[in-house]
Amino acid sequence: MGEVLTRVEIRREQDVFAVRQLGRWIAELVGLESQDQIRVATALSEIGREALTRGAGSVVVFDLREDRLVITVDYPGGGGVGQTEGVKLAGRMVDEVTLSAEEGRVTLVKRVPGHHSRRTLDGIRAELARRSPSTAALDVLREQNRELAATLEEVLRLNAELTETNQGVLALYNQLSAELEETNRGVVALYAELDEKSSQLRQAAEARQRFWASVSHELRLPLNSIIGLVRLLLGSGGDPLSEEQEHQITLIGTSAETLLALVGELLDLAKAESGRLDPHPSMVDVVALAEELRMTLQPTGPADRVTLSVDVPGEIGEMLVDEGMLTTILRNLLSNALKFTEYGEVRLAAVVDTAMAEVVFTVTDTGVGLSSEHLERVFEEFYQVPGSLQLRAKGTGLGLPYARRLAEALGGTLELASTPGEGTTATLRVPHRTSGPEVGRVLVADDDAGFRAAARRMLFGFAAAVDEAADGVEALELMRERPPEVVLIDLLMPRLDGTALMHRMAEDDALRGIPVVVVSVASEQPGPPHVSSEQPGPLEQRGPLHPVLLPKHGLRRDRLLEAIREAVRDSAGNVSAGNVKGDGHGTRD
Repeated sequence: MGEVLTRVEIRREQDVFAVRQLGRWIAELVGLESQDQIRVATALSEIGREALTRGAGSVVVFDLREDRLVITVDYPGGGGVGQTEGVKLAGRMVDEVTLSAEEGRVTLVKRVPGHHSRRTLDGIRAELARRSPSTAALDVLREQNRELAATLEEVLRLNAELTETNQGVLALYNQLSAELEETNRGVVALYAELDEKSSQLRQAAEARQRFWASVSHELRLPLNSIIGLVRLLLGSGGDPLSEEQEHQITLIGTSAETLLALVGELLDLAKAESGRLDPHPSMVDVVALAEELRMTLQPTGPADRVTLSVDVPGEIGEMLVDEGMLTTILRNLLSNALKFTEYGEVRLAAVVDTAMAEVVFTVTDTGVGLSSEHLERVFEEFYQVPGSLQLRAKGTGLGLPYARRLAEALGGTLELASTPGEGTTATLRVPHRTSGPEVGRVLVADDDAGFRAAARRMLFGFAAAVDEAADGVEALELMRERPPEVVLIDLLMPRLDGTALMHRMAEDDALRGIPVVVVSVASEQPGPPHVSSEQPGPLEQRGPLHPVLLPKHGLRRDRLLEAIREAVRDSAGNVSAGNVKGDGHGTRD
């Protein structure tokens, strides 16, 4: 059993603010660090708002049990507690969240490190009695601004310690990495605080894309202003500065630039999550790229303990790929391997898998390794594997998730295999193309966003450009605006289905010559799709369309590309539009 510190009741919106502030105070009094205080307050704010939606009368009890701060929230009426968005966010802020659906109770647990000094229980209660939580929204927002300012001051302090090692491009990269590693908890807390502030100011939850746009505006604008003012102060037109003043102003400018780069990385990850990564392939010398990585990356420990080697045979030569994306993926994998390898070797190798038409990159290390339970979780945003080495080699938890999304954007895959205590192997597979695109623009018309994203990955390097349409009406507009060389059509689409879309194309002199690949769950039909009653008449009388039928589910890249080649060849050869070729089933007139 523990000692109850205090209990409060939530009856109105202002009480949520008071509970949040009270949680922050108690976390401070029991010895938690500043960032953990913010986490406890944020978790309470999320749970308190959800409890209020159930009605007035929720009871919040703060309890200290040995080395744990335990907070229970009893919802009014009991029952109905589930894994809501607020509970999930609170789970990221504290060490443990348990739900009791029958009792209508949520329990939050935050460990109190034993080495932290804290007051006696009577002292904590006396201090809480002396303080009076504010219920004014303006006071709460001011407190949040002070927390953000304190986080910025901490970042500035950490950056000052790293400035001495800033030498050229390598030092700048190392500085950014260390900054991200040292401030990971601050970034998570900053993200949560900004999310909460945004929802309070707008009085409603906004879409994810609008949230990131708000982050970009709210952080980039003042950071750019700071950078601009620093440059004015250090410029030739400003008043003379002492050596110490110039040093301090330089530190402020460098810290602002580091924070701006950090925001940029978060926005890149958001862009990747929304599927808006657009590769720009070019011919890349793989051997030269690997050698450049070997020269720019160095082991984090003593050089005689860890070696970095590269094994990329010259016969791989050049490949068609987005150089920036491939470099970012390999750099993240190598940095991770070096970070968690204290003795032995980190090795980058590449081979060509001719059967799959892929280049296979492997990054192998002799580091601490991973257990099976962590192999997939490391691809979750902000997740970090617990352990003693992790405490010394901190990170943001963004590198591997971003690398996997980049790999998918390139039409490839990224997987990990590991044995605890023996090391880890990361395997990156990227389509191997040694020439330019075979076709020009391809339009994918399908209401399934997941299939459109998969098709875009399959077409990487094969098509010069890929457009997407969610229905037949949008597809017609895009075709008239930017005529494609070939179009992939799903039969089952809203507004205008695939059959009606092909009729419209056949009736349009500018579109009837565009070859069609039908990709649909209706692919088991051996012949052409039926014509709707709104547009009677056999499809073969509508013009020289050349549809090639493919199954939608389980579609492989090689089959899709061959179907496109066949459709383009048929169109060029002026084959009758009435011959719809099935997938290995012959033709039907």
